[in-house]
Amino acid sequence: MADSYADPGTPDCRSALRYLWWLVTSQRLRIAAGALLGSAWMVCLTLPPYLLSRAIDDGLEPGRWPALAGWVAALLGVGVLNAWLAIMRHRTMTRVRMDAAFRSVAVVVRQATVLGAELPRRVTGGEVVTIGFRDVAVMAGTLTITGPGVGAVLAYVVVAVLLLTVSPLLAVVVLLGVPLLAVLAGPLLWRLQGVEAAYREREGTLAARFEDIVGGLRVLNGIGGKEVYGERYRRGSRELTAEGYRVGTVTSWIQALGVGLPTLFLSVVTWLAARMAAQGSLTVGELVAVYGYTAVLVVPVSFFIEGGYSLSRGLVAARRVIRFLTLEPASGGGEATSDGPSGPSALRDPESGVEVEPGGLTALVSARPSDSAAVVDRLGRFAESAATWGGIRLDEIDLTRVRRRILVADNEADLFAGPLREVISGALERDEEAIGRGVRAAMAQDIVRGLPDGLDSPVDAQGRNLSGGQRQRIRLARALLADPEVLLAVEPTSAVDAHTEAAVAARLHTARSGRTTVVTSTSPLLLDRADTVYYLVDGSVAAVGSHRELLDGQPGYRGLVSRGADDDAPGGSSGGAAGDTVPASREAVR
Repeated sequence: MADSYADPGTPDCRSALRYLWWLVTSQRLRIAAGALLGSAWMVCLTLPPYLLSRAIDDGLEPGRWPALAGWVAALLGVGVLNAWLAIMRHRTMTRVRMDAAFRSVAVVVRQATVLGAELPRRVTGGEVVTIGFRDVAVMAGTLTITGPGVGAVLAYVVVAVLLLTVSPLLAVVVLLGVPLLAVLAGPLLWRLQGVEAAYREREGTLAARFEDIVGGLRVLNGIGGKEVYGERYRRGSRELTAEGYRVGTVTSWIQALGVGLPTLFLSVVTWLAARMAAQGSLTVGELVAVYGYTAVLVVPVSFFIEGGYSLSRGLVAARRVIRFLTLEPASGGGEATSDGPSGPSALRDPESGVEVEPGGLTALVSARPSDSAAVVDRLGRFAESAATWGGIRLDEIDLTRVRRRILVADNEADLFAGPLREVISGALERDEEAIGRGVRAAMAQDIVRGLPDGLDSPVDAQGRNLSGGQRQRIRLARALLADPEVLLAVEPTSAVDAHTEAAVAARLHTARSGRTTVVTSTSPLLLDRADTVYYLVDGSVAAVGSHRELLDGQPGYRGLVSRGADDDAPGGSSGGAAGDTVPASREAVR
């Protein structure tokens, strides 16, 4: 099971059925063992009626007690054997389901990491969670049919052969009756696939809406939109409930047929056998055996119907999984054939005219923060563009190398749950000294001191137990600790007060000395530390120079950053904790 999670293999995503078959072939030996145990268990279920009939005809009716004792002992032995087979079958099939579940979760997680920043643009978080839990569990349950399902077929054949030795008529009834039952349940199974697929689509949409509401609850409260979104969610919930009733209707009929049809079939066969016994065509022992065979046949017939039901649901779940697995990350329109520049090189965005010289601190200023953020997305290869790095198009450089060398840090970057030390350290192990440098550079010492266990204090998912300004400084500390060759930071000080911002600006300049750094901001405290400032108008460069040069020569720039200066002045912000202002995100300012 650990191997299936560490190296799940390459799934066959050509169709839902092929994906399920890949899950089967990925654990051939375990599936074979489950099928063998399931078959032995099912076949052994047919033996007690035969042994019971022999005990009646050979021992009880003629009064031969030694023969009766022998057949009873054999019956007891078969019961013990069948109990052991049932235990081993269940244990093996549980391992089959767990392997399939772990394997599917592993490929889903792997695909999520491959998509990277594309993931939230292509699939909602709620949908990913639903796929990773519900759909995976449904598919894992479908693999159960590989054990008892195979055994059900063998048991059906064995019962037919045994009945043939008793009565050819009864054997024909069984051989024709079981396929008829499957035909009767078939239309409902097809219907189930349709309603189940519609239900899952609506469920994923509602999960995404719930995630949006929870994530933006503070904003919704601020603009008075909580009730509107709440009503939309309630309406969607009612629609999902109605869809669930449709699924439940079909499911209830399938389950009713799974119990009722085999029972009806048992009644028909038993009635025929009783008439034959009354006419003298069957002995009492044979009548008991026929009843036992038919009663045993209820189990495989039920498995046939339940197996079809499980397979229908599994195909619906598999379609959703392979739809996610076949999503392709944005390639940027070129073929990744280059490793990128060998050393520090200039980043250039032809669309805006921004050219970032290596080794310096460059600032992007725009009246519309979305314009400067768009430049960052292009320079970080999060959007298709003709941007170049050292004269090489970014979309021609291997994406993995781009991600390792260029880091985009914004106010929406995820903060995962865990100790603060791990949140700041990221994917690599960091010593205390390195973490301390990152914390000091981001002016986050007060956060560490204010938490009960310092760096070992737990941080909730998305930093929900921290204020907006604290989250921003923790993200900045993490970015600085990563020490990328190129750091592109979007509004890194928008949620802190003027005193903290001034200190962060000074320490950021020092910490990134000699490394290429780009920030977007309208704060004069940060802009004054920049080596080069690009003033953007309508997404294009209108002027370039130092902060003081642009103040003297660009009235539009002067008016824009002067508003920022007013906001940064003491008393210019309201609310928030000490050192924090009201948090601002890229989406909010857009």
